[in-house]
This record gives sequence, structure tokens and C-alpha cells, in this order.
Amino acid sequence: MKQQKKARDVTVENRKKIELVVFDWAGTTVDYGSRAPSVVFDRVFSAHGVKLTRSEIDRPMGMEKKAHIRELLRSAAVGSQWRQSYGRDWDETDVEALYQEFESALAQVVAEYSVPIPGVIETVEKLRDMGIKIGSTTGYNADIMAHVTVRAADLGYSPDCLVTPDKTGAGRPAPFMVFRCMEELGVYPPRAVVKAGDTVMDILEGKNAGAWSVGILTGSSILGLDQDEYNDTSAEELDRLKDEATRRYIEAGADLVIDTITQLPEAIGILEARGGGDR
Repeated sequence: MKQQKKARDVTVENRKKIELVVFDWAGTTVDYGSRAPSVVFDRVFSAHGVKLTRSEIDRPMGMEKKAHIRELLRSAAVGSQWRQSYGRDWDETDVEALYQEFESALAQVVAEYSVPIPGVIETVEKLRDMGIKIGSTTGYNADIMAHVTVRAADLGYSPDCLVTPDKTGAGRPAPFMVFRCMEELGVYPPRAVVKAGDTVMDILEGKNAGAWSVGILTGSSILGLDQDEYNDTSAEELDRLKDEATRRYIEAGADLVIDTITQLPEAIGILEARGGGDR
């Protein structure tokens, strides 16, 4: 992995203030590797005779979950397995049934996975000391997030606001959840906002909102490694995976890619030097 750039020294007079960071949840602030949705997608589709690889499951990660199911079914490999199991193509009735099964199964396990990723609590505290508000968006609906937020808060992480797709009527890559965070926390314009996440959809959500977008590598869905797998992976292989993930983030429009969430305060300094928050 190439050496991360260090933030330039910027005088107070030249800094353009970032006022809000909007975090994703699974794979960014909790649930190292975003394993909860991956495990449940695998379980639900397997019950219907469809075997998914981890890369197939993770490719649409960050989307609202019904849209994620639809995206999985649209792939040629999954569509073929569905026809073998049911003798017909899938339809929207199947999407709805799979979604209900997914939500039911996820509700049973999601709290177990909702442990803050190392560095999150300290980073959020540092951002707040910088005068930055903490928003959050997710691909989960409000019912699922009720389980997530209670566990995360018990363990020390609680953002200033949470916006779910059912609150805005549209999930990622649409920008409306970011806009709602801005509205609820009284922050504008979009250049005063950083969207930080662990998927391509997070990057697109931020860019479509006109905000800065920062991709995070360690603990991310885009790497697809849980904490044990990450620790057991060689340095050379981690470098390869992180280079590939960085490429995908940059192609989606990321303004910066950082190795760990703890580098976010420094990244904000870089963005402010570029003109973050200029009104």
C-alpha cells in the first residue's frame, strides 16, 4: 500500500470549515467487515437453492436491502440458479418474500455484530472536539437500526442523527439521506459535509449530494475481511486488496481514501485546504 499523504499545514485564516461528517454504519463504524448482512444474505438465498459467493454478495453492499436483493437476482449466475430451483424467472413477489426473510433473520443477529470498529469511538470524540457534527446513513431500515443503535450506544458510539432509506423513500446512491442529515443538523452547503463509508455506494451517495467523499479501507465491506481474516492475511496480500479497493473508490469519485478511520481528522484537514465548506 502506498504511503498515505500527510495533511498540509494550513493557517486558520485559510481553512474552509468542514462542519459535518456523515458516516455509514456496517463496515464503517460498527460490524468489522460488514459481516451481518453478508451472513444473512447467504443464509436466505441458500434456503432457496441459490449459492452466492462472498464477492457476489458484497458487490452491491451499501444499497437499501430490497434494492440489494434485486441487484443480486439480476446477475446472470443467480438468475440461472433461480430458474433451476423454481423453473421460472424471479419476479417482484420473490423480491418481497426474500426481503421479508432477510429482515426477519437479520433482526435476530444484527445486534451481535454491532460492535464499534477499533478507532471509531476515539475518532468521533476527536471530530467533536474539532466542532464537527456526526450524522449517519445506512442501507438498513429503521426497525433493524433500532437493534443496531442500542448495542452501539451501549458500547460507546452514538451519532447526532440517523437517517434510514425508509425515512427518505430512497436509498443509496441517491443523495437524500445525506440531505436529511444536513437538514436535521443545520449544516450547509454540501461542501461543508464529508460522507465517509466503506462501499462504492457510500462514495456515490456523497458525490451525488455534492459533498466530499472519503473511502475507508480497514474494516470495510469493500475488502470483505472480518477481523480475524484481516489479522491472518499477509502484508503483501493486504496491500494488493487495499490497492484494488482504492482503485474502486477512486473510480467512483472518492476525494480521498484512508487506511483507517483514525486518519479521518487529518483527511478533513486536507479537504479543508482544498476548499471544504467554502460558501
